[in-house]
Amino acid sequence: MRTWPALEVGPLPNPDLFQAALLDYGVSAIDETTEPDAWRVFFNTEADRNTAAQALSQQFPDTVIRSLDVPDEDWVAKSQAGLRAVRIGDIVVAPPWDVPDANVVADVIVIRPSMGFGTGHHATTRLCLAALQDLDLRGCRVIDVGTGSGLLAIAASHLGAADVVGIDEDADAFHAAQENASLNQAAAVTLRHVDVRRVSLEPFDVVVANLTGALLRDVAPRLHDLTTAGGYLVVSGFMAAEERDVMSAYSKFTVAAWAEEDEWLCVTFRRQ
Repeated sequence: MRTWPALEVGPLPNPDLFQAALLDYGVSAIDETTEPDAWRVFFNTEADRNTAAQALSQQFPDTVIRSLDVPDEDWVAKSQAGLRAVRIGDIVVAPPWDVPDANVVADVIVIRPSMGFGTGHHATTRLCLAALQDLDLRGCRVIDVGTGSGLLAIAASHLGAADVVGIDEDADAFHAAQENASLNQAAAVTLRHVDVRRVSLEPFDVVVANLTGALLRDVAPRLHDLTTAGGYLVVSGFMAAEERDVMSAYSKFTVAAWAEEDEWLCVTFRRQ
């Protein structure tokens, strides 16, 4: 039987901060255990698990972190079975088993949950969806950097963007985005399995990047060049504690909008 490399962690005095730290590693999924403020974190590879264990033990010395291998008993499907449709503004994000009926006055996007990629249930995804709805995307060229499930790219197409590209360097994310694009055939999205730091692309009117604080700092010059003069850049995936470092990396932009949910931030910049 296949096993999944995992960590049991807890107690967690600051779960949001710990979750932000996890985003720098190859996390597949996070399951809450029966113990309060304790998680079981699954990783794509044993190497990812071991690297995370070493780094997180130093970063969170008061948290017990234990490595283990968990038998595959379809835990991914079990953990996702309880997910239900969620509404953000005029958009409803729904798993295939909870698609609302035709009487719902909203734009419905169907996303099949897989391996922890965006389903609309995380604060940063909701913040980005709200930010995109605050912009006029009609006729715009939009790129979703680190597209994950493809949700934000699909949403941009639904919101009237003329040309939408979603890119991700992670193969699992790319395949998840392809599957979700097939579930939303009314959306016109081009998906590419590439790294934003190495691919050559023309600038876009709107760039959205729901990444991590560390990665946002690393790719700031690249995201600047990807944004047309007068265009917008929407960034999220970082917490209030990281705000100063992330914002300083985007000093060439002006802030057009700012939002926060559960200590997670989303900033819409405008390039001069």
